[in-house]
Amino acid sequence: MSDKDIKSEFVRVPSEWEPYETVMVAWPHADTDWKPMLSEIDECYCRIAEAIAESGLRLLILTPEPERLKTFLGAIPADRVILFKYRTNDTWTRDYGPITVYSHDGIPFVCDFRFDGWGLKFASNLDNLANLTMLGSGLLTRNYISRMDYTFEGGSMEVDGNGTMLSTAHCLQSLNRNGYKTIEQLGDYFRHTLGIKRLFLLEHGHLEGDDTDSHIDTLARFAPGDTIVYVKCYNPNDSHYEELNLMEKELQELRTEEGLPYNLIGLPLPDAIYDEDGERLPATYANFLVTPASVLMPVYGQPDNDRLALQMLQVAYPDREIRCVDCRALIRQHGSLHCATMQLPEGVVRI
Repeated sequence: MSDKDIKSEFVRVPSEWEPYETVMVAWPHADTDWKPMLSEIDECYCRIAEAIAESGLRLLILTPEPERLKTFLGAIPADRVILFKYRTNDTWTRDYGPITVYSHDGIPFVCDFRFDGWGLKFASNLDNLANLTMLGSGLLTRNYISRMDYTFEGGSMEVDGNGTMLSTAHCLQSLNRNGYKTIEQLGDYFRHTLGIKRLFLLEHGHLEGDDTDSHIDTLARFAPGDTIVYVKCYNPNDSHYEELNLMEKELQELRTEEGLPYNLIGLPLPDAIYDEDGERLPATYANFLVTPASVLMPVYGQPDNDRLALQMLQVAYPDREIRCVDCRALIRQHGSLHCATMQLPEGVVRI
């Protein structure tokens, strides 16, 4: 389709709590930064894969070595796994996987934006071509829109399914992606490409160790019932305390389409976790994945914080089981569960 054909075609990006059938992941391999801890991250991905399958979903797994993976996937029914042979730079499919948008008649299209390693910080040549390669193989729907002229990552957007998008100014207005854009220019662009009617940009919110320029999915997430689940620092001695308090004040000022304040649920910030070089890692409970039957929540071996986050998330999603997935290995490369997954509605994958 040309831009002329689609100028007013798209109406909305679905919320994550709406029905979908497939989750896309990219399994770590020895040609990535995971090489020194490959066995440990294999175990973590096994836990993620099993939790996704047990939620009734299908797995689309990008991997250069499908035969090796078969040894890890024996517990998952074969009809719930699609192995696509492809070598990736990294594993963060949230940021380079296809973004689904619905047309006026409810048909899903996928938008493929340019991925440049979070503003040219890391190699991304292979990840950037993953969607186009799947399209060429016949795996992805032919309802495909190339947006390769614009740098954008799925982790930088949070939507409510009704045309409201939440993001951060630090990411969307960063010079290392598309050059500086005003909020008006951003609003116009996402209205045209994704059917966004209201764009909220947070000026505050950052986690130490985050390479993404403050992706929103590490900080604040929409939930049903005009709710926002966000990261709150309860420890005044933590270095995040002031910045996350300022973010909380911004969230308190946001209003729904009806002019009402959002219901806010403040998930605890995990206690500090450091890598072998003493760098703090960006552990966050906000990086959860909502599935049609459950919510997969990352945990970090902190019983009190893990339990409190679970209880709070259950308030936001009373109709879903909260399933905990140990992601201490995953955050060693500065991402977590939501970063490593991308949901794909029915009709996007052609198998």
